[in-house]
Amino acid sequence: MRILIVEDEPKTAEYLHQGLSESGYVVDKAATGVDGLHLVRQHAYDLVVLDVNLPEIDGWGVLEHIRSNSSTRVIMLTARGRLVDKIKGLDLGADDYLVKPFEFPELLARIRTLLRRSEQIPVPEVLRVADLELDPARHRAFRCEQRIDLTTKEFALLHLLMRRSGEVLSRTQIISLVWDMNFDCDTNVVEVSIRRLRAKIDDPFDNKLIHTLRGVGYVLEERA
Repeated sequence: MRILIVEDEPKTAEYLHQGLSESGYVVDKAATGVDGLHLVRQHAYDLVVLDVNLPEIDGWGVLEHIRSNSSTRVIMLTARGRLVDKIKGLDLGADDYLVKPFEFPELLARIRTLLRRSEQIPVPEVLRVADLELDPARHRAFRCEQRIDLTTKEFALLHLLMRRSGEVLSRTQIISLVWDMNFDCDTNVVEVSIRRLRAKIDDPFDNKLIHTLRGVGYVLEERA
């Protein structure tokens, strides 16, 4: 497994490099956003550990560039612990978010979890519910043959709802399956994401597919 560390603090970068190398990973380092993107284009990484506060191009910019061309797993590693920063990173397509200071065993456990998920991903099939269609392999969604543009997390959320169409999913289930991390219990990230998704796939159409069961969760299904 090959991992890229994009971190401008030399001590932190060396600490991560040594720890991950000793854990059996092949590890490369970059100290700037530009160098990180150059390495991503040159090599096929299984995971990128990405700091936010980087010179030249910050972590947000690096993440956007990665997501525009690749599904490589990304863990944001940063001192920015505010909820708004976590949500921004996840909405841009990060798979996980770890706040400094951190314990190395926790980072290692999260890396193992993400890499296991990568290994277990089956060949995706096109999903259809009523006139809504989702093509995971091409990362495209259509309704009534109209292309719908979705962010990475909106796509992941819709994929989950369609894959388990007819099944009511609780807020906790959605967080664990889409965001791969534990949020504060009072966060409204699921509600906000559902609202944004509805605005794209339901609001322009007469037949509504995403339904709320108050106090229970959400379900995507066709109703008469």
